[in-house]
Amino acid sequence: MTLFRLDASILPAASASAEIADVVEARWTAAHPGEKVVRRHLGADPLPAHIWASATVAGFTPESERTPAQREALANARDLVEELASADVVILAVPFYNFGVSQHVKTWVDLVIAAAGPTTPVLKGKPTVLVTVRGGGYGPGTPRDGWDHSTPYLRRILADVWEADLTVIERELTLAATTPGMESLRDLAAELRTRALEEADKVGTGIATT
Repeated sequence: MTLFRLDASILPAASASAEIADVVEARWTAAHPGEKVVRRHLGADPLPAHIWASATVAGFTPESERTPAQREALANARDLVEELASADVVILAVPFYNFGVSQHVKTWVDLVIAAAGPTTPVLKGKPTVLVTVRGGGYGPGTPRDGWDHSTPYLRRILADVWEADLTVIERELTLAATTPGMESLRDLAAELRTRALEEADKVGTGIATT
């Protein structure tokens, strides 16, 4: 079996999303010792955003007429699709940045679509865990309720377009411990961290047996 894991934090050494994803991965690897784990870290090694246009245009250009740049871009995009296609289980640790999907994650999604097609269910039926974290609070009743434009998009792509068997683990208030003005939220933030790690343990154990 193969597990594919994608990380996207721009601060890998202090990543709250990675901490949660690590628990999910650990439960899976404990049940599948020696099995293959494929990793891609978009925060530490981002994909060049400009190749998306070349890969997309290449898809509408006869192979004999493609430029070297188009061929290379499409080959890179196909590699991304193969990582997903060859995986049995997928874990994605994707933080929430600036109220939306970060550039490097959007580039990855766009390149997969450029190679696979806009409606191809590249994760059809595969157990897929999306871990997403937010520095502040965006839930119902908060001042920024509805400002999270990342998680709904990722659900749409992963579950509706790529048809993954999707589980989402969310954690908020990750910046409370270090941000002035958020002191009153620190106890709640610690509780939310504990809940997320407990959920990760449960979800990881579950996908390890699928």
